[in-house]
Amino acid sequence: MINTANFTSKLKKVMEHHQLSASTFADKVGVQRSSISHILSGRNKPSLDFILKVTSEFNDVDINWLLKDEGVFPKNAVQKIKQHTPSSPTLFSSEKNNSGKNIQRIVVFYDDGTFEEYQK
Repeated sequence: MINTANFTSKLKKVMEHHQLSASTFADKVGVQRSSISHILSGRNKPSLDFILKVTSEFNDVDINWLLKDEGVFPKNAVQKIKQHTPSSPTLFSSEKNNSGKNIQRIVVFYDDGTFEEYQK
């Protein structure tokens, strides 16, 4: 069963990330504006068709993140970190670093007080 409050929060995060209003988001996904309004207000639960439209339109939205809290958003966030730190070891590799320890979790803090967590 889908956690409607959690899903709504994630949908808002996607809209904020792409700087889209609810009406623009609805147009991009190809659904009625009232559908977005009803989902965001908690009145209606998202249909499978709606979820598939979102993940098809926005390639950075992982369906597992959206529904089950698995994975990250945006989908390529870990790859971006790798690109910005070329001298660092591969993230979450099974190889041990110089101290013999494995990386289990990476937390990125942003200047607006938010953070993202990446777990192995």
